[in-house]
Amino acid sequence: MHAVPPPVSPARGLLPGRRPSAARRRTVASATALALALGTAAGSVALTAPAAADATNAKPAVVPTLKEWTGGSGSFDLDASTRIVVPAALEEMGRQVATDIAELTARTVPVALDAAPDDGDIVLVVDPGLVHAAGGERFAEEGYVLDVDPERLTVTAPTEQGAFYGTRSFLQVLVQSPGRGSVPVGESVDWPDYASRGFMLDVGRRFFTPEFVRDYISMMSWFKLNEFQIHLMDNEISPAGGNWANAQAGFRLESDNPAFAGLASTDGAYDRADWQSFEDTAAAHAVTIIPEIEGPAHARSVVRWKPELGTNGGNSDHLDLSKPEATAVMKSIFTEFAPWFEGPDVHMGVDEYYASPALFRDYFNTMAAHVRSLGKHPRAWGSFTQMHGNANGYDRDVTINSWNGGWYSIESAYADGYRFLNTDDSTLYVVPFASYYHGNGLNNQWLYSSWAPDKTGNKTVPEGAAEGAMFAVWNDLVHADYSQQDVHGLVELSFPTIAQKTWDGATPELTFAQFSALTRTLGLGPGIEVVDFTRGGQLAGELSHGATVTASSSDEGNGPEHLTDGQTTTRWSTRSTEPASLTVDLGSVQTVGAVEADWTAAAAASYTVEVSVDGSTWTRASRHRNATGAGVDRATFAAQEARYVRLSAVVGGPDGVGAWRLSVLGRPDLALGAVATASGVEAGTTMTAANVVDGDPSTRWSADYGAQPWVQVDLGTARTVDEITLRWEAASATAYRVEVSQDGASWSPLVTRTGLAGGARTDVLTVTATTARYVRVTTTTKSLSPYLSLYDLEVRGAAPAEEAQVTATATVRCVAGRAQVSVDVVNDDVVPVDLVVSTPYGSRSFSALSPEKRAHAAFSTRAVGVEGGTAVVEVAPTGASEQAVPVEVPFTGADCG
Repeated sequence: MHAVPPPVSPARGLLPGRRPSAARRRTVASATALALALGTAAGSVALTAPAAADATNAKPAVVPTLKEWTGGSGSFDLDASTRIVVPAALEEMGRQVATDIAELTARTVPVALDAAPDDGDIVLVVDPGLVHAAGGERFAEEGYVLDVDPERLTVTAPTEQGAFYGTRSFLQVLVQSPGRGSVPVGESVDWPDYASRGFMLDVGRRFFTPEFVRDYISMMSWFKLNEFQIHLMDNEISPAGGNWANAQAGFRLESDNPAFAGLASTDGAYDRADWQSFEDTAAAHAVTIIPEIEGPAHARSVVRWKPELGTNGGNSDHLDLSKPEATAVMKSIFTEFAPWFEGPDVHMGVDEYYASPALFRDYFNTMAAHVRSLGKHPRAWGSFTQMHGNANGYDRDVTINSWNGGWYSIESAYADGYRFLNTDDSTLYVVPFASYYHGNGLNNQWLYSSWAPDKTGNKTVPEGAAEGAMFAVWNDLVHADYSQQDVHGLVELSFPTIAQKTWDGATPELTFAQFSALTRTLGLGPGIEVVDFTRGGQLAGELSHGATVTASSSDEGNGPEHLTDGQTTTRWSTRSTEPASLTVDLGSVQTVGAVEADWTAAAAASYTVEVSVDGSTWTRASRHRNATGAGVDRATFAAQEARYVRLSAVVGGPDGVGAWRLSVLGRPDLALGAVATASGVEAGTTMTAANVVDGDPSTRWSADYGAQPWVQVDLGTARTVDEITLRWEAASATAYRVEVSQDGASWSPLVTRTGLAGGARTDVLTVTATTARYVRVTTTTKSLSPYLSLYDLEVRGAAPAEEAQVTATATVRCVAGRAQVSVDVVNDDVVPVDLVVSTPYGSRSFSALSPEKRAHAAFSTRAVGVEGGTAVVEVAPTGASEQAVPVEVPFTGADCG
């Protein structure tokens, strides 16, 4: 525990990082649901297994994975009666969850304080006495129980942090459900493996706006990351010619105390109001901020402010620790800003000092004691091995970031008895767009599949020895031209990846491709203002991502631009009950073959898809009925050339209509989800052939080191193929051949490419239309032998047509005292259809029924009365080769006597 007990904020209760006393925890045999709902009971956690016949629901997929799950049957569904029931102490959390539900599901759910739970309610409870043997201390500090019944959803936790994490889990499940409105019945007990699950952002070398910082705190909480270290002072590493006079340097806190005038950076700094907004956001999201003020190196901002305190006559970024004033100034800076910091820990930097090791150790110990005197626990970068060969004489009551084995490894930190985090530079550092330290982002696939917080390179410590792990962004390239959003694009997938491995260090249940796809569905979470979701839900083959969209009407704040922005929490909606229209401008003429919409609960019942080259002359491509309701709905049609795609006559319901996403798709990838095999896989990796057909642009096949490795896909049945797309990684093929086969044994050449440039690229091969079931790509020359890597192998050609669209009704009429079964069929499609109408009393055929025309068939029963039954209508597009699709149409019996 920390030397000084941290304070409790009466406004927000227990802050992130504050731990309830173990003496307050207790175990009892059981607790009733009503008592839990009122926040009065305590008990041990045990999953209650339902009867075997009811155990049908699989574990919901969330990030990070739920620890324990016992599935039930059915689902809890949001409806008009749903409330969020909380005790008064959790009012703030309850209102936040209500806001999050509105943003994520487009549903309004009221908050009820100290109310008795009723059917349909979401109930949040904090019970400090709740314990779970398997989860131990980690459960007691951040764990929770999620209990989902058809009538009620309850989150119970020992702490507010745990309760908040429980809400993140059920919100993630809601986002994935059809219409974003249901959670499968079952019980989960969940807790983290590691206490520290974090991210560090260097704002000293590059300023990030307050809005961006708040978004990052919110986003971290979506994945249950709990520590945000913000590196507030730093400078460029080596100025031109060794002249520090004009070197970039940043100190990002701005005090209104005249004694500190001139210290804050003029190109961006956070004032007290900015910082308080960070603390408020963190407190509301179960995140602890770890503020870091560097020194005695990386201190150019202080040296520029007070040149007399720097080494080399002030021409450096090192403080001259032989001058007591240098340490005194740093103590004054910590004293000035410590009252801003609400978390229990403050990071004092202390690394990479190349002057006196003895003075460095004195500074380390002096500052650690000073930080504790301010009521905070000190943290520092590990430098002891480099500075002294060992940690002898250094203050042990400091939490260490072990960042480099040569400076101070995790093994040394463990042996010396330090609390420590794994922040290993070789695996967890990103220097944006540099040629070192993962300039293009971390190797998330390797981290997900092979890494653990207890290992760095060839060094390991016992499982659980580390407090946790933290990945870091260092903005070393101070003169490079890139934005904060560019940085986010490099690390977006690393947040859920590190969250997964620090919450649950076991071998992941999902493949990396499945995990990556899940994170694209989940997005960045609610409450994001300025950070764009760069992997934002763009589907394989989508042409409309980022395209301009217009609508016949829109509600304020929910404009049509949100349909193509790739964000999971934005939507288009209109309360108008008039049929709506949506028009997508693709920017240029493209080959289109489908549209897909993710409808809100106010889903469209039907619509017409029209296409145009010029925006003036329109051709109807499909008339579509939405059979799925809320959720994902796709209309497929014959490929056509178009720049504009319009959904017209969009018919909603009494509350209007809305959608989270509208995607215009090109011709479908026939290989998507197909069976892929290969000559082999690079040893020690999980980058299998399946990755080239998973639709995920971040996963790849890494080939064996053979001279001519190959990868092939089985399309499942013979298909017409006329286009192949290959997306290569930097280790690409400079020569290859593509072959096709009907049986996977006898191969015929399709196309050969030679003399290609090395490096990452995409090859789109247009070929003569060929019928094939198997497609194989064999590399004959590699650009970076022996390595070869391919992200995607896509195959296109003639796609199966969508089922014909008709509306059919059947009734019983009385004609001359006899019952007659009448069947009416309206062709809702854009092409003629052939029909066969069958009843127990006969059948009738119709050929080439034109669009919008009606077919009527009447069958006499020759009886006074008839019982209810079913008519069958078989439908197929006229002239199509596919088998007719049967549609069952029930009718009600009648008595004509």
